[in-house]
Amino acid sequence: MKAAEEREFRDYVAARLPALRRSAYLLCGDRHAADDVVSVALGKLFRHWRRVSRLQQPDAYVRKMLVHAWFDERRRPWWRREHATAELPEPAPAVEPAGLIDTTVAERLHLLALLERLPAKRRAVLVLRFLDDLGIEETAEIVGCSPGTVKTHTARGLADLRALLRADQQAESAA
Repeated sequence: MKAAEEREFRDYVAARLPALRRSAYLLCGDRHAADDVVSVALGKLFRHWRRVSRLQQPDAYVRKMLVHAWFDERRRPWWRREHATAELPEPAPAVEPAGLIDTTVAERLHLLALLERLPAKRRAVLVLRFLDDLGIEETAEIVGCSPGTVKTHTARGLADLRALLRADQQAESAA
């Protein structure tokens, strides 16, 4: 790679890295796994930068690389295994003390926890459609399915989120 191309690649990555990390975090639900997925996608992007830089919409291509890197990582056996630690984590308090956590932060954390419970494709579709604000066709191209499948995953994913939210609210009211 020539020095000018490498400089162009570095500028592109510097401008897009926060958005890529945000998307990866929303997909993975774990900051460290998100960084791994971003680094894998950027490594592949570096290898193909000469071709990608000529595209009309390199962001769409990079986003597709990111989602596919996440799908690949989820297929690996280490993703599904439990991770041993020396100490048990402290249990979360049953009720948050008033004023300690802003309600919007608590709501976001709750949404992330609910997203983690969805199947991978539904989660990817919801993240791309609503959190990355992409259209149906763009999402279909990134995930590698038809626009009708995106609509189905969107509808079912939202229905699943609503059901999980209702179940959590019922569990809270029962406790």
